[in-house]
Amino acid sequence: MDVAPWQNEVHEAGAEAPRVLIVQPNRAYLGVLARRISEGGYRVATADTAASAMAELHRLSVSLILSELRMPGTSGVELVSMVREDPVHRELPVFLVTGRSDTDGAVQAYRSGADTVIAKPFHFEVLIARIGREIERSKQLAKLRNDVAALDARVVGRAIELGEMRDRWLASEAELRRLQEKIRSTEA
Repeated sequence: MDVAPWQNEVHEAGAEAPRVLIVQPNRAYLGVLARRISEGGYRVATADTAASAMAELHRLSVSLILSELRMPGTSGVELVSMVREDPVHRELPVFLVTGRSDTDGAVQAYRSGADTVIAKPFHFEVLIARIGREIERSKQLAKLRNDVAALDARVVGRAIELGEMRDRWLASEAELRRLQEKIRSTEA
């Protein structure tokens, strides 16, 4: 089996494999998915409903959600909407799994903010590769957001410094004019 992309990177001491949260109401299929994704080098958390998935999100650090699109009660589409509305997890990648002929479900999934829709049947090797690629992309986007925030903070800091320098310059110009006026008045 190929090595997951994160396994090729050098990690800081104590870094752990990314965790995939699998949301699947069918216990037998959930077991198969969990085993295969775990064999792909990922830690796995499981949930059988959207509500239990949201609870797991707040309990564990998760790198990606892999959910069934059609579930009793709250659907995968609704789960995506809940994740996108959660300020802490809104950027978390979400994959939805659906039947091959469920084009309406796939369209709804993308409209709700799903990152991808995977049609059954699929090859687990391809799924593992897609998971790895999406987790890496998500890490890069988070790093880019952090870099932009740091640059924004530096720009704000520089703008404040420039404003203070401008104020000092204007004050020194006013003092220079005052002194020039005083010199002119004493010469006259």
